[in-house]
Amino acid sequence: MTLEVVGWGLVLVGVAALVLPGPGLLMIFGGLAVLSQQYEWAERRLEPVKYRALRGAAESVETWVRIAMTALASLVLIGCGVFWCWGPPPPAWWPLDERWWLPGGLATGITQVVSGLIGLALLVYSYRRFHGKPEAVAALERD
Repeated sequence: MTLEVVGWGLVLVGVAALVLPGPGLLMIFGGLAVLSQQYEWAERRLEPVKYRALRGAAESVETWVRIAMTALASLVLIGCGVFWCWGPPPPAWWPLDERWWLPGGLATGITQVVSGLIGLALLVYSYRRFHGKPEAVAALERD
């Protein structure tokens, strides 16, 4: 039961992270890896998702522009999360009702900070595993 909750939780968060900031394919892969302990259908889908997730990780560190943009996006996300957690009052120029200023409050800020930290951690992982290592990328093609 616990494995199912964890697995499905990771899959659902991964699907959301496909359109929101975050490592969607890697989370879906993690969820399927957990679910594959109990379900054959999850085990069958594990390898294609793993390949796409790792291929995306390899492509994300192919050039310095991609590395810099990923790092910058993660740092901006962390900065926004810290701002959200701080929760200053709306500025005088804010045209909407006060409740529309920084919606979600502390929970949203924490989620942004965690997403940014995950992004940086995955960037470091991808860089160490794939950057300047064509044999690591070629190994993905062989598997």
